[in-house]
Amino acid sequence: MDMTLPEEKTALDLDPLDRWNVFARLQELSVPCECACGQPLRVEATSPTAVLQIWSVVRCATWSREVAVEALETCWKMAVTA
Repeated sequence: MDMTLPEEKTALDLDPLDRWNVFARLQELSVPCECACGQPLRVEATSPTAVLQIWSVVRCATWSREVAVEALETCWKMAVTA
């Protein structure tokens, strides 16, 4: 089963400070992306892993501290079943 996604760049409209922070982190993770001054961040989600990395980095950059704490508390309360 081919899990590769099409090579098309998607524009993410983020706050300018968040945009540069997300851009830097995605580059560290080797996720193809580009960011020009005054333009939206463009990312290339070429695999399910890249999609998850993009989602996670954007989420960490844009969630408030309160929302992040609530999400972590929810995770800690979850029961794992096999």
